[in-house]
Amino acid sequence: MAWSPNNSKFAVCTVDRVVLLYDEQGERRDKFSTKPMDPKYGKQSYVVNDMVFSPDSTKIAIGQSDNIIYVYRIGEDWGDKKAICNKFVQTSAVTRLLWPAENAVVYGLVDGKVRLANIQTNKSSTIYATESCVVSLACNVSGKGLLSGHADGTIVRYFFDDEGSGESQGKLLTHPCPPYALVWGANSIMVGGCDKKVVVYGREGHVLQNFDYSRDRSEREFTVGVSSPSGQSVVFGSFDRLRVFNWALRRGMWDEAKPKEISNLYTITSLAWKRDGSRLCAGTLCGGVELFDCCLRRTIYKNKFEMTYVGLSQVIVRNLSTRTRVVLKSYYGYEIEEVKIMGRDRYLVAHTSDTLLLGDLLNNKLSEVPWPGSGGNEKFFFENETVCMIFNAGELSLVEYSNNEILGSVRTEFMNPHLISVRLNERKQRGVENNKKLAYLIDIKTIAIVDLAAGYNLGTISHDSKIDWLELNETGRKLLFRDKKLRVRTKAQPPEGQKEGKQ
Repeated sequence: MAWSPNNSKFAVCTVDRVVLLYDEQGERRDKFSTKPMDPKYGKQSYVVNDMVFSPDSTKIAIGQSDNIIYVYRIGEDWGDKKAICNKFVQTSAVTRLLWPAENAVVYGLVDGKVRLANIQTNKSSTIYATESCVVSLACNVSGKGLLSGHADGTIVRYFFDDEGSGESQGKLLTHPCPPYALVWGANSIMVGGCDKKVVVYGREGHVLQNFDYSRDRSEREFTVGVSSPSGQSVVFGSFDRLRVFNWALRRGMWDEAKPKEISNLYTITSLAWKRDGSRLCAGTLCGGVELFDCCLRRTIYKNKFEMTYVGLSQVIVRNLSTRTRVVLKSYYGYEIEEVKIMGRDRYLVAHTSDTLLLGDLLNNKLSEVPWPGSGGNEKFFFENETVCMIFNAGELSLVEYSNNEILGSVRTEFMNPHLISVRLNERKQRGVENNKKLAYLIDIKTIAIVDLAAGYNLGTISHDSKIDWLELNETGRKLLFRDKKLRVRTKAQPPEGQKEGKQ
């Protein structure tokens, strides 16, 4: 089973080697048949061992026991023609698949090799080789690191990019049994197998926690494991039971939640978690697919929005009238507190312990910036469609939507948005790549102009009367302002080498 990254398609491959495609509501919309490597051996000559969607959700890779990987183009819409666009012949059976990057499919083989298939060049290469069959593959939350579990208990780690963590590569640890249920969570690695134990390992392979069910006669071996998209919840499947573990951020350890027990479910053979975190699917040995709704809580906001807290650090915000939705997620894994919709129901604001999350619901632009605890006394202004203005304790901070760094901060006591003007790349100029300017009041008679991209003051303008309105033009080269006597002034930034002029 596999969910598409865009959350719109869910694929299930049956024992008949047919891939069924469902929409997110669980309604079957399409299907296609897989094919053997060599037609002369017939359709009964192989089984499908694993399946994964491409990052753009338009292709599906199928790993088969007859030593081949087929990549099918399924298109963007239901009913699009299905066609094989790539095939990679191997020396042994394909056991597991991952598709972490646009053109790279990672797969494990029975002979112990972990390889990389390039969709663009149609060529494959070996990342590393071991002497034991690959029984599981798992990637980290960012998709830039992977783990492979082998039949002899070995777990190997590999990074495409360690993102500055400095963690080691190569053999990480040896588990007491084959690690069929292997999960790389947000803060640790969790492994389950036929010994009826779930073991939590640290970044360098040392044991942190051990959940032992070997004395529970109703428990069977753990066959499969899956992590939530945030990496803060993990589910292991066994016989008639799903065991759920949640990361406790404050205590820095995993807590076991109440297990989900379903009589006559039998052995769980596959688990797939929807990318927005809202659904978990479990496939069983007897051919059943169970769809579970995943949320900590669900609330209705202003009778216009539905807030679904699918994890401590992830919230789905759905507009009840337009049916559009935005997935709000803390990149750092912090717990999201109350989410608010502000600014004519277009902008969202949420706090965590150390960051501030902002978003434009109309354009689906989200930001998370460092924001130490301020007591929630900020005032937000959304008059500008490209930037949020935040006032707190005499300081103005600017956050550009879709940018995860504060654009700029200045000291000012004047919180009226008519006394502040921000221009961000509103008109293209020859020879100017990044044009971001801010005009604001230092005091009631003095205007300061700042280049936000370069991070320095362009100058100040002193006036003889109180200023009650100001505005930069689109290029940020001209300033228009008005004083209390209703006199209007303009100020232009002169070409280089000339003195300033006043009009």
